[in-house]
Amino acid sequence: MKLSEIIKDSDVLEITGDGNISIASIATDSRKVESTALFIAVKGHAGDGHTYIPSALAKGAVAIAYEEETAVQELKRTMTVQPVWIKVRNSRHAVAMMAANFYDHPSEKLTLVGITGTNGKTTTVSLLYQLFMSLGYNCGLLSTIANYVGTKESATANTTADPITINSLMDEMVKEGCEYCFMEVSSIGMEQERVAGLHFKAGIFSNLTHDHLDYHKTFAEYLRCKKLFFDQLPEDAFAITNIDDKNGMIMVQNTKAQIITYSCQSMADHTCRIMEKSLECMQLKIDGKETWTRLIGKHNAYNLLAIYTTARVLGADEDEVLVAISQLQSAKGRLETLNGPKDINVVIDYAHTPDALENVLKTLREIAPERELVCLFGCGGDRDKTKRPEMAQIAEKYADRIFVTSDNSRTEKTSEILEDIKQGFGFKGLKKTLFIEDRKEAIKTAILLAQEGSTILLAGKGHETYQITGTEHRHFDESEIVDEVFQLMK
Repeated sequence: MKLSEIIKDSDVLEITGDGNISIASIATDSRKVESTALFIAVKGHAGDGHTYIPSALAKGAVAIAYEEETAVQELKRTMTVQPVWIKVRNSRHAVAMMAANFYDHPSEKLTLVGITGTNGKTTTVSLLYQLFMSLGYNCGLLSTIANYVGTKESATANTTADPITINSLMDEMVKEGCEYCFMEVSSIGMEQERVAGLHFKAGIFSNLTHDHLDYHKTFAEYLRCKKLFFDQLPEDAFAITNIDDKNGMIMVQNTKAQIITYSCQSMADHTCRIMEKSLECMQLKIDGKETWTRLIGKHNAYNLLAIYTTARVLGADEDEVLVAISQLQSAKGRLETLNGPKDINVVIDYAHTPDALENVLKTLREIAPERELVCLFGCGGDRDKTKRPEMAQIAEKYADRIFVTSDNSRTEKTSEILEDIKQGFGFKGLKKTLFIEDRKEAIKTAILLAQEGSTILLAGKGHETYQITGTEHRHFDESEIVDEVFQLMK
């Protein structure tokens, strides 16, 4: 593709060199640069791509897009063979537009649905993917857990991938005949313009609670970044919002899209009520019609109502959707229940925010009030510290016994993270809490000390099969550990 076609609408300030040269690939990672590539130097949160321009040139880049003039002045002065230099106003915005151009705007050839919110994003997009696949459509999925092109799975590194990865995967989806793509849209992804240049047919808002304040610093800024998603939806799109959340209508107040509301508590375009519930399933009444689901908990009633609403506005048949909902399974690591000896149920869930932890504990307490409820959790290192004591307060409120342990400690000392959590406990909470830094030992202890018929929540890791200590990712699969302990008990 010609360079001039790739850089169109990318807010280019200046071009030095031949803008009509042919480009074979684009990259923001110098390690992925190939011959005749365009390298875009992106200023990131943790690093600066400008420092890798020499490496990109050495590997065969023939064009360089950059933002900082001072970073390239010496190269412009000393290099014998010069690449084409493209100065842009904003490198983050530029890479998103260039990626969309390079792959010929695949999002416009799909029905693209995005969801944003604090909790429920992964579950909702995974359920939408399952739902539309079961209705006979070929679909794509971009999520925290995994990416799918049809039934082909690939690993994922971020909630919202980088623009080149997003457009590359969507290009694959188009080539494989996919009609729909469902993707998570994070606040960080919005702030870093990773979804610029994408054409969304629908956007969903789930809820907004305490999270990512280590990055955004204030809740107001966190809200602003979430709201950007709906502000940027086109007129032909749908803005689907949960009006039971106090920020539900704030999210869509400036959108050009058609607003569709859903609620489990009040009047809305689409409504849901929980009729019956147990540890195995729920009976729901959605828009006046009953259906059963294997998912449990009020938060999952919201997730299912969100996918029902989305399916309906996209033209799916009401009865077909309700039948399909009864067959859906939750995403891995979301209220995943393992049954063991002594009638012990271990529930693995990704809950790592105060609101998510409260939702899960409240659900388990309401469904089985007679069972001992054990909560095991930790908090991630190098992340928002203010939520640590809040997590303790919630665990103290709902759990009969508590184990505080490591999560992904990263570069923080686990002992210091546990001390921050400890500050949230009152006297009663401390009396029923054990602090065990080693998460594997904590899980073993929690199960072995549990009373017959207990429910044990392992919160925070969910689908993750690793634990981060320092900068090292070590294999850590909670379902494997639980099975190991169950085998010992037989």
